[in-house]
Amino acid sequence: MPSETLDLAVIIGSVRQGRFGPVVANWFTERAESHGAFKVDLIDLADTPLPLELPPLPPRLEPNMARPAEMAELTRRIDAADAIVVVTPEYNRSFPASLKAAIDWHYTEWEAKPIGFVGYSGGSGGILAVEQLRQVFGELLAHTVRDYVSFPRYYQLFDADGRLIAPEGPEGSAKAMLDELQWWGSVLRDARRDRPYHQAG
Repeated sequence: MPSETLDLAVIIGSVRQGRFGPVVANWFTERAESHGAFKVDLIDLADTPLPLELPPLPPRLEPNMARPAEMAELTRRIDAADAIVVVTPEYNRSFPASLKAAIDWHYTEWEAKPIGFVGYSGGSGGILAVEQLRQVFGELLAHTVRDYVSFPRYYQLFDADGRLIAPEGPEGSAKAMLDELQWWGSVLRDARRDRPYHQAG
């Protein structure tokens, strides 16, 4: 175990009316806090305006782009994270526009950090959204970990109080992912301290 706890940001990706994301995110946050290696910051994208109109220069050319003042706290919290977990539903075989907007408004904040995923949906458990997010974060020079948590037919898996009816399988998946995030988060945090990451070339 590292000598310092890692700052873990858990991002609720959906802003849909009546969304189930907070239930899933609260369950995972409890698992992360009980793991012992993380200080958890639960970020709800519904709390921040996320305009779709981006500045003229792409963030690769202007990583410190001008952002709306209301986005400053979100940017600070993502930047402060040593590791990140994205909680995402699956909309039309992909992930929500709110999540893509939050990703696209940032660049260096994702660099050389491990990313994990918790997916939920009616059929696939969010796997199609997760696989697309792996490609997106790879372009942003982040490292997505192998293990993930998936909730197919999520509406049958939680009781009215937001507790899992049969927690053993998802808890094991969460533990595996958190262990990976702990290892990668520690290694990459130390590497960023020794030498800030910049893309070669």
